Amino acid sequence: MSLLRSQEIEGTLVVYFNEAKILDEATIQRIGTALVEAADAAGSEKRMVLNFRGVNFMSSAMIGKLVLLNKKCKKDGINLKLCEISGNVQEVFKIMKLNKVFDIYKTEEKALKAFDKKGWFG
Repeated sequence: MSLLRSQEIEGTLVVYFNEAKILDEATIQRIGTALVEAADAAGSEKRMVLNFRGVNFMSSAMIGKLVLLNKKCKKDGINLKLCEISGNVQEVFKIMKLNKVFDIYKTEEKALKAFDKKGWFG
């Protein structure tokens, strides 16, 4: 079974995780590779949402992969947003101050709508 699935919604590539716990090194390596491939396929709109619905635990190594993905997206001009992050994972993001690095939304709908906002006042 694939570790990720994706679909295009309104010109945005939305990526979903199929694992509730992302802990072991082999899985993390495979997800990291798949995320880079997804970013490369983000299309002409260069918009990507990672939807963490159902992910309850994630190791620090996986968070490292997300940081690397964020750097790649910035370099390639891809607008990356995260959504539906569980309380456990959100807490880790806050402790590591990654909630200031990533553009995080409560729902997929809000993440998708955020692409349409322009300037300071939307």
